[in-house]
Amino acid sequence: MAVDDRYGFTCISTEMEDEGILWVTLDRPERRNAISPEMHDELTPLFRKIAEDREVRVAVLTGAGEKAFCVGADFGGMQDNLDGGYEDGMPELMIGSAALVRAQLAIPQPMIAAINGDAIGLGATMALFCDITLMAEEARLADPHVNAGLVAGDGGAILWPLLMGLNRGKEFLLTGEMMGSEEAGRIGLVNHVHPRAELKDAARAMALRLARGPQVAIQFNKRLANADLMDKVNRVIDASLAMEAITFSTADHREAVRSFIEKRAPKFS
Repeated sequence: MAVDDRYGFTCISTEMEDEGILWVTLDRPERRNAISPEMHDELTPLFRKIAEDREVRVAVLTGAGEKAFCVGADFGGMQDNLDGGYEDGMPELMIGSAALVRAQLAIPQPMIAAINGDAIGLGATMALFCDITLMAEEARLADPHVNAGLVAGDGGAILWPLLMGLNRGKEFLLTGEMMGSEEAGRIGLVNHVHPRAELKDAARAMALRLARGPQVAIQFNKRLANADLMDKVNRVIDASLAMEAITFSTADHREAVRSFIEKRAPKFS
């Protein structure tokens, strides 16, 4: 944790720059910024702190290092979860994961995603829940929950059909296919694509433009534009997380985890 870290989290660094620009960095580069239980526990408090911080005009979300923005859940811990069992039907998935999504969407200030590397699963979801997305040319997007035998319960089933169109979004969810930056930019999934070396400067320039704008109008425009998204989240998120909880107990998920550990292709039932 840096000395000038604003909020003092363990797995997420926060640094305030001039003119109210807050840089938020998912900070586990040795694990490609995968979301450990500790990081997951910090995300909802992080988003709530940003929402309540009147000095923040714009937040920029990015990942540490050059390999990844965030590759989603730390797959390496899934076997331990299977061995230990999921207590009481996994109520924390219904409580904590739903709170995370709602906390990010409740941030009134504009959020910029600087997707510096691969954004996978929940990593992609958090990036695309931001208001403006900038993506490095080398980065990729994917929601491979299905390849782990899981439902994309943490927002992917909401976002992909909404942003890509129904059938294209369903194809993405049902196959877990990886998408490069060129296609993501072409179909409007992200706002702008930049060489990685230029991404941070581009994100800073966009942040400055927003920070120097009329804050009440900007925040109210965001609220209005997100109204349909919020409505869909409120209608779908609990059901999607409940279905994800079910799939954690399936034979297909156990096989996906075993095949990952054994470095082989899965054989789903």
